[in-house]
Amino acid sequence: MSLDQTTAAPDLDFTTSASRRLRQRRMLQDKLAAGGIAVGGVSVIIAVVMIFFYLLYEVAPLFKPAQVEPWHVKGAPLAPYTVPGSQSDTLYLAVEEQAEIGFRISADGEMVFFRAAGGELIDSERLDLPEGVEISSFAVLSEASRIFAFGLSNGEIRVLRHSYKATYPDGQRVLTPHLEHPLGEAGIQVANGPIEKLAITNNGDRWGVAALSDGQINFTRLALTENLFTGETSVDRSEKQLPSLGLKPRKLLLTPDLAWLMASAADGKIAVVNLRGEPEITQLFDASEGQITSFQLLLGANSLLLGDDKGKLSQWFFVRNDQGAPELTQIRDFEHSGDAIVSLTTEQRRKGLVSVDNNGALALYNATARRTAFNEPLFDGPVGHIAMAPRSDALLVEQNGKLSYWHVENEHPEVSWSVLWEKVWYEGYDEPAFIWQSSASNNDFEPKYSLMPLAFGTLKAAFYAMLLATPLAICGAIYTAYFMVPGMRRKVKPFIELMEALPTVILGFLAGLWLAPFMEANLAGIFAALVVIPIAVVGFGFTWQNMPERIRFLLPDGWDAALLIPVVILATWFALGIAVPLEQLLFNGDLRTWLSNEAGISYDQRNALVVGIAMGFAVIPTIFSITEDAIFAVPKHLSYGSLALGATQWQTLTRVVLPTASPGIFSALMIGMGRAVGETMIVLMATGNTPIMDVNIFEGMRTLAANIAVEMPESEVGSTHFRILFLAAFVLFLFTFVVNTLAESIRQHLRKKYGSL
Repeated sequence: MSLDQTTAAPDLDFTTSASRRLRQRRMLQDKLAAGGIAVGGVSVIIAVVMIFFYLLYEVAPLFKPAQVEPWHVKGAPLAPYTVPGSQSDTLYLAVEEQAEIGFRISADGEMVFFRAAGGELIDSERLDLPEGVEISSFAVLSEASRIFAFGLSNGEIRVLRHSYKATYPDGQRVLTPHLEHPLGEAGIQVANGPIEKLAITNNGDRWGVAALSDGQINFTRLALTENLFTGETSVDRSEKQLPSLGLKPRKLLLTPDLAWLMASAADGKIAVVNLRGEPEITQLFDASEGQITSFQLLLGANSLLLGDDKGKLSQWFFVRNDQGAPELTQIRDFEHSGDAIVSLTTEQRRKGLVSVDNNGALALYNATARRTAFNEPLFDGPVGHIAMAPRSDALLVEQNGKLSYWHVENEHPEVSWSVLWEKVWYEGYDEPAFIWQSSASNNDFEPKYSLMPLAFGTLKAAFYAMLLATPLAICGAIYTAYFMVPGMRRKVKPFIELMEALPTVILGFLAGLWLAPFMEANLAGIFAALVVIPIAVVGFGFTWQNMPERIRFLLPDGWDAALLIPVVILATWFALGIAVPLEQLLFNGDLRTWLSNEAGISYDQRNALVVGIAMGFAVIPTIFSITEDAIFAVPKHLSYGSLALGATQWQTLTRVVLPTASPGIFSALMIGMGRAVGETMIVLMATGNTPIMDVNIFEGMRTLAANIAVEMPESEVGSTHFRILFLAAFVLFLFTFVVNTLAESIRQHLRKKYGSL
């Protein structure tokens, strides 16, 4: 056989039908794979975008401005109508819960129930007065209580409440209004002459009445006692005459705790009287440069609202001064047009208020948020009285003997940038603060929706988790990928990656019920272990390296790292063993007590240290796996070339391998941080869920994710609380998006920088 025949290329035919079918099948598979990958990628992008817009859809109503428009009946705006009942001056206007029935009290004592949308008379009743006795004053306990009182010229008061009973004949709801007498139908004597000014308050079975008569203010306490056998109610009373206020009162106010009386004068002065013990005037000052035109308590009666003829509208409440005594202090004022405030009323279930100025501009405010939700001129000139429905969805306004009825849409006035991200001065606090407290047991509660403690807690938990996980995971990945022998690597790497499959609820359960009490009982031992273990590892490594070769060669090459397991266990046991003597020597026998008493550092059992260890344990597998793959994937010819040129293994690692793998290592850190930021169950079960801002490692925290998990099931769908929880989720989404975008840009920069190695 010739050489040409032996070396000739084989005769291959690529045009056979089988070859064509194979190529077609491969092309189809390639197209299907490419299409599937493209569809999957686009679907992920669409899903993320849909999540973004859904969160935005739920959050957007929080910042929607309020709307006020005339009430519509059968599709047409309701025209103003003449006030029902007596044509004498109006003392008081109100609207019931369903915004169907209005209530009006006139100066001659007529009390009228009428259809709010139209003015049709439903029922009326006139105050039964003795011969020659007239109404000399009038007071409202609060809008929410529906209790009001008449002061009479004979020194008596009559206390009533307008109420509404719902019945359902034939399946149709029917509201029946009626009047009640909480203190009985008979008058109660509180003064010796005509009552010029009157204030009334109530706290359970205790009542307080302040009556100005003949220049003197008499304060009467009434206590209702029900006989358990007869059911009769008796009234126990005590009286005190208050000292001269140093001003001519224009209006009196009493707080529900029967502790304070406040009086305003036309010239802008305010007097504050402490009613505890022997009454005394604690403050007398100029609260306004003009004349006070509105003087009213906000919902809960903890705040005073003050309006004047200069257009200033402000909020005041008691704050402890430097001597520790309560002092009425101006907290905030509200943006206003500058025209005189002529009418003011408050919402019955929120810290909101409604004002009308001298030019007919109506404004809706929220006190806590310091937010002006609405401010537009709706009337020609000043109005007489305004009344807000309990649900804050309707407004009844009297002007020039006519009533107009308005529909109000103001769902979320409690939210503003300052409430979410700035310090707010809340009622009962001595200074502004970041507070998250979303609910309470009554409507007087002032919601506190600051997201700062939650965002701070999220970053705090992530920081301590990454502080533990980052060095352990990266150093472990470097040793496993670069120094460890293949046989041992094949066992260690899957074992560490298997840790990631452990449910975080199990880790949270162990952290909360076992780790936290263990660390509390062995705090000194834990800190001793942080010192003893590194020393033991370094010392063992030095000792092992200097042992005779006949001993070191007893272990297969590369398996000596396994000896560190018993070293770490023994070092931990030793650290826990010396903890008690150390505490006796350095910390007077108890490290926790020493921290609290000597160092001034508070200790909570479920704290950031517990979270750092538990969540770090959960994050380590993620960072380790990605980092190890990135280092192991560095082409071997780079490290071989470096070693061939005389570099040591350590120089090769730090100057060649790690820079080349840096994009992957950085990605591992960002993914691990994302895992830590979004973690829910561990922080939910191991932190105590206290929404505080404290960098102390021994204090707990509450994260955004844990807060959503805790409060979302209890929130009312569509409520402000519900939407703010979605806002928290939106903040988490944006944080993750921004961090990942930044991380990707840095990763690409690192790839370009070290890709040429």
